[in-house]
Amino acid sequence: MAQNQGNTGNQGSEHSKGQGSQGGSSTQGSTSSHGQSATGQTGTSVLERARDAASSAASSAAGMAGKAASSVGQQAENVAEGLGSGMKSLAGSIRDYAPEGGVLGSAGESLASGLESGGRYLQEQGLSGIGQDLTRVIRNNPIPSVLIGMAVGFMLARATRS
Repeated sequence: MAQNQGNTGNQGSEHSKGQGSQGGSSTQGSTSSHGQSATGQTGTSVLERARDAASSAASSAAGMAGKAASSVGQQAENVAEGLGSGMKSLAGSIRDYAPEGGVLGSAGESLASGLESGGRYLQEQGLSGIGQDLTRVIRNNPIPSVLIGMAVGFMLARATRS
């Protein structure tokens, strides 16, 4: 019986050796490498799909943000135009109710002229025109612009400190 068991054990190892010589283990090796390759391809395709989904979501979000910014910009331009119209209307009211002559009359006329020209500027140029003009002034006068910015910052800091 012991001889039988030993023989059976040898047959088993010869059987596995036989598979090795027939290419069975190489088939198993290639299956496992194909399995890894398929898993790698699956992982890659999952990553590619995730990347595509993230890219699509980012593109969609950027489009929505662009539309929202455009809408907000248009609303701001409309507000600026309305403010300009209001300034011109106020200038007309000041002219109507200001005295004809004297110091108060000339002060009222100056104020009305300033409001009217500012209102016209806002209606014609809007906020984008103001931004472009401000940029041009800062580029042409950088040192005074920095000093004015520092002064405004200092005043804001003093005003907000309790």
